[in-house]
Amino acid sequence: QLQASGGGLVQSGGSLRLSCVASGRTLSSSVIAWFRQAPGKEREFVGNIDWLYGGATNYADFVKGRSTISRDGAKNTVTLQMNSLKPEDTAVYYCAATREGDYYAIMPIHASVYSYWGQGTQVTVSS
Repeated sequence: QLQASGGGLVQSGGSLRLSCVASGRTLSSSVIAWFRQAPGKEREFVGNIDWLYGGATNYADFVKGRSTISRDGAKNTVTLQMNSLKPEDTAVYYCAATREGDYYAIMPIHASVYSYWGQGTQVTVSS
């Protein structure tokens, strides 16, 4: 039900815009997040957004200042804009959503909390 897209091959310093679309139903989860997983590494948190209330965002330190997460309720879409990309950003990027009805005072950063996952989109940054 979550579909991530927008990945590709980009040179170091370039930009990519990833999209996460909820198909088939209106997105009603409270938090939407992006994670990434590089070969041989564990899945790690990239950032998240309060989907239902206010649109507050939270970012991992390694993307802070060069990435922006935004939402479009009309399009049922969350976007991850990544700038100044580095080779170490190479990974498969996943979007994820919390279970409907679950609300958080602090938006979660652990993958295990998220109930719905997209299929992932590959981002490759060449040096």
